[in-house]
Amino acid sequence: MENREKIVFLDRDGVINQEPGERYYVSSLKEFKFIPGSLEGMKKLYEKGFKLFIISNQSGVSKGLYSTQDLDKMNKKIVKELNKSNTKISGIYYCTHSPDQGCECRKPKTGLLTQAVSESDLKSPISFFIGDSFRDMQTAVSFGAKPILVLSGKEKISNRDKWEFEPDYVFDNLLLAAHYLCSHYG
Repeated sequence: MENREKIVFLDRDGVINQEPGERYYVSSLKEFKFIPGSLEGMKKLYEKGFKLFIISNQSGVSKGLYSTQDLDKMNKKIVKELNKSNTKISGIYYCTHSPDQGCECRKPKTGLLTQAVSESDLKSPISFFIGDSFRDMQTAVSFGAKPILVLSGKEKISNRDKWEFEPDYVFDNLLLAAHYLCSHYG
């Protein structure tokens, strides 16, 4: 494991920041609230040598609910907060298309993950995808990443009997997932 580069792909809403609820969007900096422990979790992963990439569908842009400038402000907030603890994000990738546009970058398709790995020139990495929905879990499986479901957003443990498959790992939040990955893969 030591010879292989390690990647953690992170969904944003429901993993890093609070999920606004079904059919709602975090559309401004004012609405953007970090989930307690998410920044600490990313710091732990970074310190253990994981490359961190944020991979998120943000169709609110194409629907006119917020602008790419609003999205950029939220990205800058994440980067600024992580910089305070000397934590770096290797890349932030968003699909701003609506579901009916048929793009290759909208999860559960893997276009953004492929782009992230390609642009980073990583060779044969081991990868994990931490997400809060089964769309994220499907993306992980399709890409060949280990799916890690966190229960801090959309998906709930009470729905387990309806899950399409069992993710490799299930944790309450990003911080707990980070502790596990750092102790087993770090």
